[in-house]
Amino acid sequence: MRRYLEIWLASARYSITRTLMFRFDFILWSTVELFWMAVNLLLITVIYNHTQEIAGWRKYELMLLIGTAMLVQRFLFGFFWSSLFETARNIRSGHFDFFLAQPGNVMFMTTTRKIDPDSLVNSVVAAGVVLYAARQLGLHPSCLDVALYLLMVLCGLFIHYSALVLTISLAFWITSVQGIEGSYFTLFEFSRLPRQAFKGVANIIFVWALPGVIVSNIPAETLLHGFEPVYALWLLGATLFWFALARFVFNRGLRRYSSASS
Repeated sequence: MRRYLEIWLASARYSITRTLMFRFDFILWSTVELFWMAVNLLLITVIYNHTQEIAGWRKYELMLLIGTAMLVQRFLFGFFWSSLFETARNIRSGHFDFFLAQPGNVMFMTTTRKIDPDSLVNSVVAAGVVLYAARQLGLHPSCLDVALYLLMVLCGLFIHYSALVLTISLAFWITSVQGIEGSYFTLFEFSRLPRQAFKGVANIIFVWALPGVIVSNIPAETLLHGFEPVYALWLLGATLFWFALARFVFNRGLRRYSSASS
């Protein structure tokens, strides 16, 4: 674990150094992401000017939920997205051979090579949204509640990471996964909705079968209503399941990969 931490820190230093070489690009994308987050919050304000609650969630409760979804998404983009995005392209071009030659787990080396500081900077803004909403609601969570919340956010991050690894792994079998990537981010939009809003078949698909909703709802509900062991076990079980499935599919894809020299 220490060796992998050293490898990741070296990659992080490289990414930060590269970002500092292109400061305007960093400022531009940070501003774009900040604008996108502001639009989402503004939309909530407009909606709640016409209603008191949505699926039993009041204004600042939903703001806390959206802040949690933003936090998970900023971490996902900050730590993994650039590496995952390039993986499919590297598989098609044969540049994936570079990772096979590295002294470490291929899935780790492939998916953690780069970080995006602009997304990580905006994760502070997302955390600020959560804190602001909690203050408006008069919440006073204990240190244990905060620790459990952060642990569940981490579980949500790994669920989305695993789902994206699954999506990218399809590049071992098909020519392009670009359209599938877009569909995945459409699914991500559901993470900003209360799970109580889903009924019938939609509840089965988006709450129970797919991980898009619970990654934000369960952490947010922990802050709002306290720790629920059943929900925590549900999220933990989903994390282990999706991570194990991602590893299995990725490793099966590695067996199929024929390298650039074939």
